[in-house]
Amino acid sequence: MRIEVICTGDEVLTGKIVNTNFSYISQKLEDFGFPVSWETTVGDERASLLAAFQLAGQRADVVIVNGGLGPTVDDLSQEIAARAAGVALVLSEEWLVRMESYFERRSRVMPPSNRKQAMLPAGAEMIDNPVGTACGFALVIGRARFYFTPGVPRELRRMLESEIIPRLLAKSGAQTAIYLKRFHSYGLGESHVDTMLAGVEALAPEGSVKLGFRAHYPQLETKLTVRGRDMDDIRAKLAPVEHAVRSRLGNFILAEDERTLEGVVLEELVNCEASLCVVETFTGGGIAARIAPLPGAERVFRRGIVARELNELCTAIGLAAALQLSEVSIESAEAAARAAQRHTGASHALAVLIDLAEGADRSEFTGSVCLAIAGGNEVVSRRSRIIGGRDWVRLGAVELALDCLRRYLQRLPVNERTDFEK
Repeated sequence: MRIEVICTGDEVLTGKIVNTNFSYISQKLEDFGFPVSWETTVGDERASLLAAFQLAGQRADVVIVNGGLGPTVDDLSQEIAARAAGVALVLSEEWLVRMESYFERRSRVMPPSNRKQAMLPAGAEMIDNPVGTACGFALVIGRARFYFTPGVPRELRRMLESEIIPRLLAKSGAQTAIYLKRFHSYGLGESHVDTMLAGVEALAPEGSVKLGFRAHYPQLETKLTVRGRDMDDIRAKLAPVEHAVRSRLGNFILAEDERTLEGVVLEELVNCEASLCVVETFTGGGIAARIAPLPGAERVFRRGIVARELNELCTAIGLAAALQLSEVSIESAEAAARAAQRHTGASHALAVLIDLAEGADRSEFTGSVCLAIAGGNEVVSRRSRIIGGRDWVRLGAVELALDCLRRYLQRLPVNERTDFEK
């Protein structure tokens, strides 16, 4: 099945917004065994849109069009779809009623311009959008089946997952029982993991499990896409591959499926009835910001202390003048963790001190990271060095700190070396 994705909008074409919708569509289709053959970005101009629809209708089997279903004059997808298919636009009374109800539930009056969203090409199949006013629809243009989706990300995602992918599975004639197993890891690069997992697909019969990766520094997502007759068949096929992945990646797996690193850390703290204080420099509070907003964090999170200078940090954690920190070091991190633990009354304290040095070309930095975890009467610490742009160092340090805390709480080695350290 040859698939094309067409993304519309002047703001996308000119780069004023990053086209995350295409990335999501492509990745989600790939997860279900539907690779995208072409991607086209086109502005809000009638002739260009018509040409794009006609070309896609000649070369693809399935086309997903994203954007252009709004109520304003530059939203042209319905109009141009009707022209390309050679049909008229007609009012969908069903969708008009849905929109009016949508506004009524919010105690608002529907603007007249929204009526445009209920105008669909004659004969089009309506595709439900339960979270917005943009009506999705499908119709044939040329030799391809077109699926039109809204540009609002949450509306697109709901429509793609609930409406379009099931239709594609049925159209392909493939086994419709499909499952995606995901492993999230920190500390191993994509090529390294690819080598570590060589041959795992062969552990499942008849090529029923497909291995894939999605790198989004500082984490790596390892994906197993499994097809089968039903979930019992899928579980049987997945079991040996899943076991091999866990065995080979070991301690580097920080979470699975929908779970997150910060969520795992919070669960571990809750399970042992612990509390946490975080002390951080340079990261701008990035560590605390990952944990503090989570549901249930109010039971655990005591305080986040963010400072740029060590003397300010010492004052904030009540470190006596005679013991104040003079430089970033393991000893300083350990002293800061102990002091924060005493000062806040938390059972655990994580201190992350970073010394950032600018490189010769002023775009590359060396981040010397010293972190310590105080828990009970013990302190464990770790030193690391991350080289790259400022954001690379900052993101890496935040992830390293959270992962070391996870390891400590799960009684795993804190000092296993990562691929990102120099």
